Amino acid sequence: MILEMKVPSPGESITEVEIAQWLVADGDYVEKDQAVAEVDSDKATLELPAEASGIITLKAEEGDAVAVGEVVCLIDTSAKKPGDSAKKESKTQAGDGKIETYENPGDEGSNDTDDSSKSLDKAAAKAPKTSEKAEPESRDTSAKEKGQPQDSTKTYASGTPSPAAKKILDEKGISSKEVSGSGRAGRITKDDATKAQPSMGTPGPGKRGEDRKKLSMLRRKVAERLVSAKNETAMLTTFNEVDMSAIFALREKYKEDFKNKHGVGLGFMSFFTLAVVRALEMYPDVNSMIDGDYKITYDFKDISIAVSGPKGLMVPVIRNAENLSFRGVENEVKRLALRARDGVITVDEMTGGTFTITNGGVFGSMLSTPIINPPQSAILGMHNIVERAIVKNGGIIVAPVMYVALSYDHRIIDGRESVGFLVAIKEALESPEALLMNNDEKKALEL
Repeated sequence: MILEMKVPSPGESITEVEIAQWLVADGDYVEKDQAVAEVDSDKATLELPAEASGIITLKAEEGDAVAVGEVVCLIDTSAKKPGDSAKKESKTQAGDGKIETYENPGDEGSNDTDDSSKSLDKAAAKAPKTSEKAEPESRDTSAKEKGQPQDSTKTYASGTPSPAAKKILDEKGISSKEVSGSGRAGRITKDDATKAQPSMGTPGPGKRGEDRKKLSMLRRKVAERLVSAKNETAMLTTFNEVDMSAIFALREKYKEDFKNKHGVGLGFMSFFTLAVVRALEMYPDVNSMIDGDYKITYDFKDISIAVSGPKGLMVPVIRNAENLSFRGVENEVKRLALRARDGVITVDEMTGGTFTITNGGVFGSMLSTPIINPPQSAILGMHNIVERAIVKNGGIIVAPVMYVALSYDHRIIDGRESVGFLVAIKEALESPEALLMNNDEKKALEL
């Protein structure tokens, strides 16, 4: 029986996908539920599992755009697994008892001798030519034996690189004439080649190739959305700095107990997410979007977390973050990040956020102007934490400081609101016990 495998619908708004990669070859035997392909939609990369076991025939090429519901491969479910027939055949041969020829060590030795003799015969046939070439060397040897002086500067080795040295010089684009050999009789050694530097006035020929590769559907969609955000919104960015000392102290104090009880680490993202939720309640316009001539404001806080996946930027969503504790946020962040990294996250898990948090600090970014994730109206950028000198209570101290950035759509969010929103986040992060934990740290962390 031939089973037609069609592209399933990844989501309501998706009508087309792209074959990113076939994980099996045409004619392979596949097991039911085995991943046979990776398909890109404009929102995520998904795996296509085999619907039955059998021999697969591919009907689309990598890079092809195929409509949802279109046949991409066939599976012959009547075909048997190749390994099974091979096992049966080997069992049959073993049962017949026909293969009973064994060779003793002496026989093996005689065979080796025969092979060696043949090799020697071949070598002997070439011997005359070798002898003719070797005559000049023999004369040199005789000269040495007689104690006759030789001009070492005119030997073959003088200024000649060894094979390893020649390879290094070729890679660097350096001529052997530019290198002084330190080896015997002036031979250029591997060490000489390694230390050699090209002449400043004569640049060596470097590689000038290029790799042309089609962008994945996901990457093309990300690019389209980013350009759209720049062209269709009045985007502006405001900045502030956060003293992370209080959060550092809390994490140091409770991270072991938190990990032991909840099975997940107490990271920075839970503090930032809950600080954002608090600020969104204070400034609801930031939790809004424009739809034509209307402003839509949400009474829930779905926080999108930008993460780097194997196929590019992915933005999974923490639903109803206003109802989550520190433990709940950390569990969701870990779950979604793992699913994004493994390429198994669904479109529904990346759709419908009302506000985005992105953390360029994990890559070492000091400061950035993050781009809004449409149709949202704002995005918070986290950055690396660096010890900096700050003024506190009239004195200069060293503290772990993070610069934060809020990019927002000025069409819907005024400057007063944007600055107030970012200050509210700063206050919550610098005083988490009072503003995020209601002055009960253990209860907030469920310890």
